[in-house]
Amino acid sequence: MKEIRQILRAYDIACQKGQRVALATVVHVDGSSYRGPGARMLVSEDGTLTGAISGGCLEGDALRKALMAIAEQRPLLATYDTSDDEDAIFGMGLGCNGIIRILIEPINTNDDANPIELLRKAADTREPSVIVTFFSLDDKWNPLQGTYLLMKNNKMVVKSGALPLSIDIFLHDINKTLEHKHTYLVKYNISTTSSNHKELTAIFEYLAPDISLVIAGAGNDVFPLIDMAEVLGWQITLIDGRPAYATASRFPSCHLIVADADKALHEVLLDDRTAVVLITHNYQYDKSLLNSLLSENRVPYIGMLGPKKKKHSMLTELREAGAHWQEEALIHLYSPMGLNIGAETPEEIALSVIAEIKAIFARRDGGSLRDYPGKIHNRNDEIVISDNKQFIG
Repeated sequence: MKEIRQILRAYDIACQKGQRVALATVVHVDGSSYRGPGARMLVSEDGTLTGAISGGCLEGDALRKALMAIAEQRPLLATYDTSDDEDAIFGMGLGCNGIIRILIEPINTNDDANPIELLRKAADTREPSVIVTFFSLDDKWNPLQGTYLLMKNNKMVVKSGALPLSIDIFLHDINKTLEHKHTYLVKYNISTTSSNHKELTAIFEYLAPDISLVIAGAGNDVFPLIDMAEVLGWQITLIDGRPAYATASRFPSCHLIVADADKALHEVLLDDRTAVVLITHNYQYDKSLLNSLLSENRVPYIGMLGPKKKKHSMLTELREAGAHWQEEALIHLYSPMGLNIGAETPEEIALSVIAEIKAIFARRDGGSLRDYPGKIHNRNDEIVISDNKQFIG
């Protein structure tokens, strides 16, 4: 979502200047690549680039093609083969070894449902959503290519232009994307009156809300944690019971909640994209928050600073006081929190905590990639052929 928000800001600036723009989106990768399907870059006609579709090797040529698409006002599918060692521009020395397909769409700024506006609506709530983009592997200038639809909770939020296929044809694939929280690529057959068979491939891109980081504690040791979370584009809420510490002047980028421990979480939206870390250095405050978090059992990550002895003491005291929670809630409690990287300073501790939170949400164990037997990136690049067909007269 951070990249999407950057693109939205750049788009608004371009509109204020009266500049035309195009949106470049990675729609398919065959093999290895630095960025996967869903990576985006906004191109303004003055040459400004926002976002990224590669590690820097494709942006220059994509700019040239985007300016062409803007001039001709029609979408273009660009294909780059980084596995070709004979290609001095994209293959030699890059080591990507993949075929990358990028859809470039000129944006009609007068259309309130253009692809950029679909992204804006996807980013404006904490609901997961699916954005549907069509492209053609056979015809790079196919006019049916483009980003057309945004769905949230199985409900159409907005669609751009006339869909190239009836929504009934691919509604099942949208629902599957929302259910499994994973991006899918599906190829559809289209028959015409001239008996010509054409194919369109759709990328059903799953967009999860930003990670929401709730930090309990307004001491000086939380500053590195906030800085790193900001770089990642996470939403940050800071809670503390001390009004002299939790001030806007000290934490200008955070949503601040100053409240007693038994009331602090009442003002926080806790969902499956929320991580809470307890760093108040106040035993009773942390214990009260921990009790509430375990009882509600809604967040996948509860981190607590301090030794294992502190955790065991708190849990014992809570149980003796009559607190109840499901045992599975303890699976989400990480105390001591952070990955085992030998962290000592506040900055190093923040790094280990941020890395652990990222690993938990990515469902990884945080080990060295050198020792990981699977794929580095959790991507689904396989194109499934749909049984559904549509006849266009």
